[in-house]
Amino acid sequence: MTDTEPTTDEPSDTTLIARWTGGDEQAASLLVRRHAPALARFVASLGERADVEDVVQETFVRAFGSLDGFRGESSLRTWLLTIARNLVRDRVRGRRAQPVAVAIEEDHAVTEYDPLDGAVADETESRMHEIVSRLSPMQRQVFTLRVADGLSYREIAAALGSTEGAARVHYHNAMRAIKEFLDE
Repeated sequence: MTDTEPTTDEPSDTTLIARWTGGDEQAASLLVRRHAPALARFVASLGERADVEDVVQETFVRAFGSLDGFRGESSLRTWLLTIARNLVRDRVRGRRAQPVAVAIEEDHAVTEYDPLDGAVADETESRMHEIVSRLSPMQRQVFTLRVADGLSYREIAAALGSTEGAARVHYHNAMRAIKEFLDE
C-alpha cells in the first residue's frame, strides 16, 4: 500500500476535501498525515534538503487555499507534488542545484542485526547516496518518485510536467546508470 491509498477504515481524499471545505479541521490533518511523507521525499529529491519542512508546509498552505482550483483530473497527491515542484523551482531559481540522495531510514532496516550488518548498511547507504547524486536532476526526481513513492509513470509525468513516455525513459536511464555505477 502506498501513502496515497487510504485503508478501508479511512475516507478517500475526495471525502476528506469535502469534509474540510465543510469546516472539518480534522480532515485537513488527515490529508497532511497521508501526503506529507511523500511530499517530503519528493522535495528532498529536488535538492531542497535543508528546507523540506518549509516547502511541505507551504505546499499544503497553497493547496488548502486554492482547493477550488483542484479539478480532480489527477490525484490529490499528483496535484500536491506539482505545487511542491513549483515552489522548489521558485526557491532555486538562480541557485545552483545540490545533489540529493534517497533517504534510507532506520525503520526500513531489519529488526535483528549484528555490528557487521550495521557496517554493511552504512557502506551501502553511503554508496547509494553517491550513486543517486550522480544521476541527472530529472533522473533523480523520476527515480525517487517511482522507487520511494511508488508512483505510476502517469502520476510522475503529471507531477513533473512531462509525458508518460519521457518519465519511462528517464527511469530506464536512471536504472541503467545505477547499474553501471554499481559495476564500477
